[in-house]
Amino acid sequence: MSLTLYSYWRSTAAYRVRIALALKGLEAEQVPIHLVRQGGENWFEDYRARNPQAQVPTLEVDGTPLVQSLAIVEYLEEIQPSPPLLPSEPLARAQARGIALAVACDIHPLNNLRVFSYLEQELGVDQQAKLAWIRNWVEKGLAAVETLVLNVGQSGPYCLGETPGLADLCVIPQLYNARRFDCDTSLCPTLVEIDALLAEHPAFRAAHPANQPDSEV
Repeated sequence: MSLTLYSYWRSTAAYRVRIALALKGLEAEQVPIHLVRQGGENWFEDYRARNPQAQVPTLEVDGTPLVQSLAIVEYLEEIQPSPPLLPSEPLARAQARGIALAVACDIHPLNNLRVFSYLEQELGVDQQAKLAWIRNWVEKGLAAVETLVLNVGQSGPYCLGETPGLADLCVIPQLYNARRFDCDTSLCPTLVEIDALLAEHPAFRAAHPANQPDSEV
């Protein structure tokens, strides 16, 4: 099986998939798609043929493109069940998905490049107001995710136990994004502790934006 990941080093959605691949021990050729250069390489015709949404990541599996990071991660879970990214018990699996979706569906869409561009170019929002927008939604969102993690009765060093999984691979990239914009993370100390622990994990370290071939750090 041939895997090709179309990625951008600073995309938190692509970051999630890179973590999942690394945790699963799966190798994927990385093809950088720069989201800013030349108006955004994601808008080029050849890339939009793979991903009509013009977003990253896209994972090609033997030439067949898959889109949306969580759908890709679930696919990887199905083809490579070990190590598992989801708990075995149905209720805990739903809780893990709830935490992941709180990040991927509620926080992330409000602080990505498309939103920034619209705020600036269409609405004339200045830099200070744009940063206020970002910090408002990220800080409130992460505070809610903190409570979700505590409500599941965190039984291990990670979001849902002794091994990192779906919830962690969504939370950690969002914390990376929060720091980019100097967000206040004091309302999510548990998430910050998990992040510090996973910074030493080989899979999370390999997937970090600073360690990607197209990194501009």
